[in-house]
Amino acid sequence: MKEELDMIVNVWVDFLETFSPVARLDTIRLLLALAAQKGWIIHHMDVKSTFLNGYLEEEIFVEQPEGFLVHGQEEKVYRMKKALYGLKQAPRSWYSRIDSLGFEKNLNEFTLYVKKTDAGIIIVSLYVDDLLMTGSSKEPIEEFKGGMKEAFEMTDLGKMSFFLGMQVQQDRGEVFISQEKYVKEIHRKFKMEECKPSATPMNQKEKFNIEDGAKKVDEKLYRSLIGYLMYLTVTRSGITYAISLLSRYMHCASKIHFKAGKRILRYIKGTICYGVKFQPVKDFSLYGYSDSDWAGSNDDMKSTSGYCFTFGSGVFSWCSKKQEVITQSTAEAEYVAAVAAANQAIWLRKLMANLYMEQKESTQVLVDNQVAISISKNHVFHGKTKHFKIKLYFLREVQKQGDVQLLYCKTENQLADFLTKSLSQARFEYLRQKLGVCCL
Repeated sequence: MKEELDMIVNVWVDFLETFSPVARLDTIRLLLALAAQKGWIIHHMDVKSTFLNGYLEEEIFVEQPEGFLVHGQEEKVYRMKKALYGLKQAPRSWYSRIDSLGFEKNLNEFTLYVKKTDAGIIIVSLYVDDLLMTGSSKEPIEEFKGGMKEAFEMTDLGKMSFFLGMQVQQDRGEVFISQEKYVKEIHRKFKMEECKPSATPMNQKEKFNIEDGAKKVDEKLYRSLIGYLMYLTVTRSGITYAISLLSRYMHCASKIHFKAGKRILRYIKGTICYGVKFQPVKDFSLYGYSDSDWAGSNDDMKSTSGYCFTFGSGVFSWCSKKQEVITQSTAEAEYVAAVAAANQAIWLRKLMANLYMEQKESTQVLVDNQVAISISKNHVFHGKTKHFKIKLYFLREVQKQGDVQLLYCKTENQLADFLTKSLSQARFEYLRQKLGVCCL
């Protein structure tokens, strides 16, 4: 039977691939910032049996399931008309149904849909079986909800309040997101409910190595700790660098690394109610900050890039990542970090344009290294730049096109500083406040 099915199925259609797009968390936070700015309410709906709602375009046959065999016709198979869980086409066919509802799909975020009508604009974001929707008018949103309830079995959860472990409070044009319940769960998991709070997530002077001479710890336990903490960065940008650093030692974790991870638990114990607050601002423009820590890794001497983006209130997009190349100077490390920030800025600009919120002026990315800015604009310092990879030179191109503009800022005003290095308590708390991370 299986040999016969192999002859029927065209394996080159898409049967060897699975694809289930989900909204990026940057996108979710961007929508929250947008809703706060416009005074919109974000609504939440849940689809029951999501992947059973898709229609199949391919010819797919299955064997008769056990208990439903037709006597005397056991050799026959069923042709499927709708998707089933476990079927490789199921996620793709579900999203195809959403595509047919008259919305314009965002080409830069495949789970983001927008529709502009005389009544206003409505934006819908999908995360598998969760639908988030917001817009300028209540009528098109209610109409969309009604249409979805007719087509699918839906649960209307009303105003968005809890999403993927993230608590959301919407009140009078302000949106606050936190993970207080998740923090308590982490403390219970690692028996740290009564731990002593720490003022910062990392010791400012502490450095880590692969071979530090300390006794190794249970890798499974360490990976579990880092995994739990990674998801906490959905709302807690302040611990991103510390977790990014500790995640480099998943394969060789020692007591020193595990102790540093527990320090993060002590930090979030003292800031358990903290989250990101979005509120309306006068100038709703995209601003970026880019920074690097040159040769910060003791193991391979690679640098760390960090960037964050804000519309003027709470930070909604951030990243801390070790660079792929070994840079030969501070300026080169800053330049590589600026390239990563520019890539993100271009994507965010496209996202906003598809939402009819086009950024008309260049997006300003603030860098605290004047040499890196000079390199990005002119063919200067040939001796220091002749080894640059070709992809790095695109930064000059995007500035000529007017999409991104690198501007100098003093180090004390560099908000991305916390994404590249451990800081003193005073400096850390200052940046945390400037980025809209607070407790209600």
